Formats: sequence, C-alpha cells, structure tokens
Amino acid sequence: METLVGRITHYFPKVGVAVVHLMADLNNGDQIRITGAYSNFSQPVTSMQVNHQPIVSALKGQEIGVKVSQQVREGDMVYRISG
Repeated sequence: METLVGRITHYFPKVGVAVVHLMADLNNGDQIRITGAYSNFSQPVTSMQVNHQPIVSALKGQEIGVKVSQQVREGDMVYRISG
C-alpha cells in the first residue's frame, strides 16, 4: 500500500538531494517511492535534513532535504510504501 507523503519542490544534482514539501509525516527508515514523468524508483529514507541539520523524523507541512539515489524533478510525487 502506498500513501502520498510529499512533492518534490527542488533538486540539487551535485549532492543528490531533493527538497520535499511534506503532506504527511516521514521518518528515517521509511521506504518511499518517487514517481513522475521521468522518475519511478523506490528507496529507503537514509538521510533527512532541515536547515542543514540532520533529523530522524519530519512533520506534515515541513520542507525537508532528502538524499535520493536517482535524479528527480520538480513536481515528482513521494509515496510511503507500507505493508
């Protein structure tokens, strides 16, 4: 089962970090799937930051940086995979 948790608002290719506007809470270790016109892959959340400070959980409404394993694009959607 997948639950929408956020939308990509920016991508920093040199460091492989996506800025995600959260629509639901997200935790380190959660399995996510990022999908869009050119993206469709799954990965665990291994690194999250707010204002360049590492965090282990983030709340709905926050803008966070998430380390991603592949290129993403603005507007891509982020889903949490559960079960």
